[in-house]
Amino acid sequence: MPGAKALHAHLAAGLATVARAWAVTRRDGVRFGFTDHDCPLNFDGLVFRADSGLTARALQQATGLAVDNTEAMGALSDSAIREEDIAAGRFDGAEVVAWLVNWADVSARRVVFRGHIGEVRRGAGAFHAELRGLTDALNRPVGRVFQKPCSAVLGDRSCRFDLDTSGFIHEGPLVTIEGNRAFDFGDLSAFAGGWFQRGRLIVQSGAAMGLSAAIKRDRILDGQRLIELWEPLRATPQPGDLARIEAGCDKRFETCGAKFGNTLNFRGFPDLPEEDWILVTPGQSRALGGGSRR
Repeated sequence: MPGAKALHAHLAAGLATVARAWAVTRRDGVRFGFTDHDCPLNFDGLVFRADSGLTARALQQATGLAVDNTEAMGALSDSAIREEDIAAGRFDGAEVVAWLVNWADVSARRVVFRGHIGEVRRGAGAFHAELRGLTDALNRPVGRVFQKPCSAVLGDRSCRFDLDTSGFIHEGPLVTIEGNRAFDFGDLSAFAGGWFQRGRLIVQSGAAMGLSAAIKRDRILDGQRLIELWEPLRATPQPGDLARIEAGCDKRFETCGAKFGNTLNFRGFPDLPEEDWILVTPGQSRALGGGSRR
């Protein structure tokens, strides 16, 4: 690449004016730029801030399929990375690209790391973010599991069901909130009881905008229909904030047909024998009705 060649030529000259720069792209599309230079840098359509206090440890790289890793450390501030955003999980899994760049000519630069944020620790006005390289994805198991329940996620490319179909989502303002875990959407009489159980809640406005969580229960309690989550949201929504709830699926073949009419895309094996079937031994009785052998 021309930029990398220019950087190598600059380094070979002996008098180097280089700095490191990091671009962080969250899963919601928000981008941040940081540099350890004492002035901001501008390239790749992003301003890399010099006042963030972000630093990084030496990058550990290896040949083969070993995972490259490092750690970034920086100060928490309202103008850069805020503690409430880290607590809400907005930086979990964010993409990170690190450059070595000639700050006198930013076109001379080279990517030295590309990966994503892993574990994030915070405290005492600072944060520590573990950075994991691209080969980390190779540590994940792949392949299909032979099981009775469906292995697809409702609405994904394997399931192919369109969740935006009328009758399977509800969007509206939150009426009441209990413990940041149970939500009342008001009148949901158009949906059968338990319709949203095992579904998903997505906050669409307010302080928790963009956060989502799995729905544990959809039930009526003291005359109030509550949507309860498995875990509290990591940011606090307010009454009046908009949210979306999606119908849930219990992964059974019967539900796939009766509730969604999607049996052609069922990704499980409903006729797979149970584990007890392996222990069945042959017998002499001709009676196959399950009664006593005589």
